[in-house]
Amino acid sequence: MIRRASRQVKVGNIKIGGDAPIAIQSMLNAPASDFEGNLCQLKALEEAGCEIVRMAVPDTDAVKVLGKLKEESRVPLVADIHFDYKLALESLEAGVDKIRINPGNIGSAERVAKVADACALKSVPIRIGVNSGSVEKDLLEKFGGATPEAMVESAFRHVKLLEDCGFYDTVISIKSSDVENMVSAYSLVAERCDYPLHLGVTEAGTERSSLVKSSIGIGSLLLKGIGDTVRVSITDSPVKEIYAARDILNAVNLRVETPRIVACPTCGRTKIDLVSLANQVEEAVKNIKKPVKIAVMGCVVNGPGEAREADIGIAGGDGCAVLFKKGEILRKVSEEDIVKELLDELDKI
Repeated sequence: MIRRASRQVKVGNIKIGGDAPIAIQSMLNAPASDFEGNLCQLKALEEAGCEIVRMAVPDTDAVKVLGKLKEESRVPLVADIHFDYKLALESLEAGVDKIRINPGNIGSAERVAKVADACALKSVPIRIGVNSGSVEKDLLEKFGGATPEAMVESAFRHVKLLEDCGFYDTVISIKSSDVENMVSAYSLVAERCDYPLHLGVTEAGTERSSLVKSSIGIGSLLLKGIGDTVRVSITDSPVKEIYAARDILNAVNLRVETPRIVACPTCGRTKIDLVSLANQVEEAVKNIKKPVKIAVMGCVVNGPGEAREADIGIAGGDGCAVLFKKGEILRKVSEEDIVKELLDELDKI
């Protein structure tokens, strides 16, 4: 896969764009004034593999929380700012690693310039965040709604505000809850600039809905080489966003750093509780950092034969299973020991 050539920016110790690996992001959703709640989420996100964490900053109390979180964080923090440019300036003083703004709602060009100048002074990048709900009224009238073209035009209007300030350490996101519009918008902006792009489907919904929308939207763009950092928005625990993002990147052969599980859908030959077993295996390996393929198959027909390319796997029998590696059977194991035996062999790889 040939990735789109983009310039590179640095968010703390994480590089976005260029030849850097695609970075995984999420956002804290505890009340902005709740330091302990946000700290707990931050640590959980770090443990899950999140590389950049964003926090909403609606007031000065939130800036104080952000500053305290910065002292505890192992990953870069992003301040999400709307309306009040002074909060962006205060967040920079608190040590934030990136600012997310919509220049259109920050106010005058002078206020945008103050944020851009302060970010440049501290070598902090800015993400311009445009979505279907933030398109300016004149563009809605011009294009007949929040079309991909309208969102792209809005994004470049904001980009120009920063470029007029001599600021170019910019990341662009153009999100929509409509997958087709989201893909079209990102495709259009990718053709017109070399700024790094942050991918996401906004307001994607519950876990089930988000996994479908995000896999299609983010995945299709990644397959075209578009995208430098991603967030999978889920109306649930932000930790679930990290596992979803990892799975999407893994599925399109980008950042294959965690196990990939293949499992058959079962049929009348299956004599073992494969559904439960596959879920147990998935849960057991979710934090393992090994780029291996694990097969969980229901019978010998779909076992060492069809899953021969798997690094390791099991094929179910009648209350038992055979453990195999690269298509070669290792041994027979009892049903209650399958996961343990599988993990033991996985440790040897």
